[in-house]
Amino acid sequence: MSLLIPPGYKSKLNELTTQKAIKKIKDDFQVNLAFELNLQRASAPLFVLAGTGINDDLTGVERAVQFPIKAMNGQTAQVVHSLAKWKRMELAHLGIEVGAGIYTDMNAIRADEDLDNIHSLYVDQWDWEKVITAEQRTLEYLCESVRRIYYAIRRTEHFICAEYPVLRPTLPEEITFVHAEEMEREFPDLTPRQREDAIAERHGAVFIIGIGAKLPISQEPHDGRAPDYDDWSTPTTAGHHGLNGDIVVYNQLLGRSYELSSMGIRVDKAALLLQLKERSALDRCNLRFHKALLEDQLPLSMGGGIGQSRLCMLFLQKAHIGEVQASLWPQTMIDECQKAGIFLL
Repeated sequence: MSLLIPPGYKSKLNELTTQKAIKKIKDDFQVNLAFELNLQRASAPLFVLAGTGINDDLTGVERAVQFPIKAMNGQTAQVVHSLAKWKRMELAHLGIEVGAGIYTDMNAIRADEDLDNIHSLYVDQWDWEKVITAEQRTLEYLCESVRRIYYAIRRTEHFICAEYPVLRPTLPEEITFVHAEEMEREFPDLTPRQREDAIAERHGAVFIIGIGAKLPISQEPHDGRAPDYDDWSTPTTAGHHGLNGDIVVYNQLLGRSYELSSMGIRVDKAALLLQLKERSALDRCNLRFHKALLEDQLPLSMGGGIGQSRLCMLFLQKAHIGEVQASLWPQTMIDECQKAGIFLL
């Protein structure tokens, strides 16, 4: 357990007003996001069948919460880690046209999460996915989509600050683009998290490109990515690799980097096979999702997830994610938060 208590912290909104503000943020942002990316809402599952390759494997070590289904001869269902692969299958199922897409409320349980101010067992995101063409599988198209998402984020921040004048906007007008390889060259002696802290404090808001591929100096990825949804291997500019990344801002209250979104252009057949081979996971090719992709049954796409509680915590200037979502916390953390005037839902 790791807990940071900002000196002199006092919530700017009481608990009842906070609940009302959370709804306003969620209602406003999903409208902005849908407009910017041409998305429509779709209903999504809380769990999927194990062994189909549909669940998100995250970094490959996290345990999925699972249970046997009595009415289906004991088949095992897994609570989703995210909907990264399910969304792409849904694009095909719904027949979504190029340039359009879907968004949905994604709810997950991550039992192996290390709990602190910004990490919870309960994960809630707006998961989105959009159909693109082969010509749009470029870094330029990715960055333009990031700008649109960042505009939607800032627009909602200004909306909620106008609703509650005790709050003040903190995000810069523009987002800065930086490659994970550039960060490693500039800060070779820092850990990836420390690099993110430094670059986020410098710019206020950054999109870190190329997460998942091995970096040239350390030969380790900046952060973990599964091999079968984001494309982190395709060469781009200046010898860099990767058509994916994270939107990271600087959280002034906590004095640290703060990830809002993980997103990217998804693998095509070539990138899937290359990344599966690099991770010694070619045996996945016979799973339902992977087989469909390799047999051209799925559209080319891009997509990602945007943290709902993360966004609410940032906009409402809360010190702990438990102030904007209901989850479970160690009793020692609950006690320390109460002493500091941090009231967990």
